[in-house]
Amino acid sequence: MRWLTILLLGLWASIARAEYHDGKTEVDLELLLLVDVSRSMSPAEQEIQRRGYAEALASDDVIEAILGGLTGRIALSYVEWAGSYSIRTVVDWTLIGAAEDARAFADRIGTSQLASMQRTSISGALRFGMVTLRDNDFRGLRRVIDISGDGPNNEGGPVVPDRNRAVAEGIIINGLPLMTRDGQGSRWYLEDLDEYYRACVIGGPGAFVLPVLRWEEFAPAIKRKLILEIAGRQPERLWRAQATAPAGYDCLVGEKRWERMRRIYDLP
Repeated sequence: MRWLTILLLGLWASIARAEYHDGKTEVDLELLLLVDVSRSMSPAEQEIQRRGYAEALASDDVIEAILGGLTGRIALSYVEWAGSYSIRTVVDWTLIGAAEDARAFADRIGTSQLASMQRTSISGALRFGMVTLRDNDFRGLRRVIDISGDGPNNEGGPVVPDRNRAVAEGIIINGLPLMTRDGQGSRWYLEDLDEYYRACVIGGPGAFVLPVLRWEEFAPAIKRKLILEIAGRQPERLWRAQATAPAGYDCLVGEKRWERMRRIYDLP
């Protein structure tokens, strides 16, 4: 019994220190929030996104999910993306292990200056995600990229190869397709954006898509999605990603649409 007590105390001390020999801090989850701010997103829509993420992260339910994990902490980063070279880290990797940490992170999102950038490079965002997850100071039991967007990839190379590389590195990719059919990007609207995300973007064990059809649904959807990701659970309606896109779905639909629009509107 004495040796068992010593063993348990040693295990608890190891978890409390939460450091590996390489100096990285152990957390339940490394969660990268990749948020679309391409030109098709109006300033009002961007503000709804920012407010939705901030409100969700500061909510009691999300904080409870964070504190309820094995170590009671996660690592979190909030990044805005558009084209393959238009990626901005709004809040870099931060340890969230208490309610005040989560609320401070939410405040930093809410007070950051809004940006609007051109094109839509999901592939570039995923490449950035792989690098920042690999190079941060944390070691998560799970690593998740949470990517939102209101259109398909149209720049920076096809998305499927980068999706597959991320999954091969043990990263789970979940999608939040924004299917509101309004704002500046209505001419780029893709009717089955949720299916596009399912076929071409998400990946890894238990990966899922949670579509947003109306902007008033955004904040509740973000809250639900964060709780599922932090707790490592799956929604009742689950679309599992395949290793490659299902036969018949064209994962280059965004690139082809951009080329048509480029010719029609004489875009660069």
